[in-house]
Amino acid sequence: MSTTVTSPDDELQADFDALIEAEQRIEPRDWMPEAYRKTLIRQISQHAHSEIIGMQPEANWITRAPSLKRKAILMAKVQDEAGHGLYLYSAAQTLGIARDTMTEQLIEGRARYSSIFNYPTPTWADMGAIGWLVDGAAICNQVPLCRASYGPYGRAMVRICKEESFHQRQGFEILLELANGTPEQKQMAQDAVNRWYWPSLQMFGPPDDESPNSAQSMAWKIKRFSNDELRQRFVGMLVPQFEALGLECPDKDLRWNEETEQWDMGEIDWDEFFDVLKGHGHCNAQRLQHRRQAHEDGAWVREAAAEYARKQSAQLKAVA
Repeated sequence: MSTTVTSPDDELQADFDALIEAEQRIEPRDWMPEAYRKTLIRQISQHAHSEIIGMQPEANWITRAPSLKRKAILMAKVQDEAGHGLYLYSAAQTLGIARDTMTEQLIEGRARYSSIFNYPTPTWADMGAIGWLVDGAAICNQVPLCRASYGPYGRAMVRICKEESFHQRQGFEILLELANGTPEQKQMAQDAVNRWYWPSLQMFGPPDDESPNSAQSMAWKIKRFSNDELRQRFVGMLVPQFEALGLECPDKDLRWNEETEQWDMGEIDWDEFFDVLKGHGHCNAQRLQHRRQAHEDGAWVREAAAEYARKQSAQLKAVA
């Protein structure tokens, strides 16, 4: 008669699997497989880096926005993105990685961020296209993350998604105003949409059969939908919005498929996506250099904060 011996690790794995299956949250003090932890660190830190780098193309337009109202709205949006980075870095820290380590990985070029932020923003209409398309894609991708199996990540995403909805609306409003303005303004809006449409579709990641991490993330219920499912959902949301704006969709091959009841899209240039991802985009070097410079310029603030904390700690010890 044989007896099956269950190791402690097997029992922990079984408990983890049961929590995932039961749609329960994994919390920082819970046991988790190392691969799950590493996947979360990679995804959450990349998300945080994207928020921080994403401040740059819009911050450049704060002083050039066409009115005081637009300046104030854009400033609020950039401030939101800084906050999103803070929430996400804090969530990643609960997994045992230091914020300094994540910052070093970014400024040394060892960590990725969303390739969408390596494109230039030559006109005011780009602020509208980013808000409508880029933040719209972000909402479509991130709302399901509110139900992510890792508690700190899912809870951070709830507030982030609420603020992203404001960003998407302000982008749509900018484009709507331009599209109903002069012929030159409408053309500026169309040109911006033409440039940002395809990169926004690439934001969901490569096709499912070429995405190495997607299936496992879905099995762990970090992600809830595949890249292609999210992309299809996003395009379906855009079609009536194009009509409301009075702008043309850059995808001339976009057709409604009666059999699948989905939109058939034109070919996405994945060579461009991977080229930008490898660092060969229009603004890759510029974005990283700006982040490095900001980190170096802020060294005195970090040093002052550390010294203040040291003195406060010393005073508390003296009183005790």
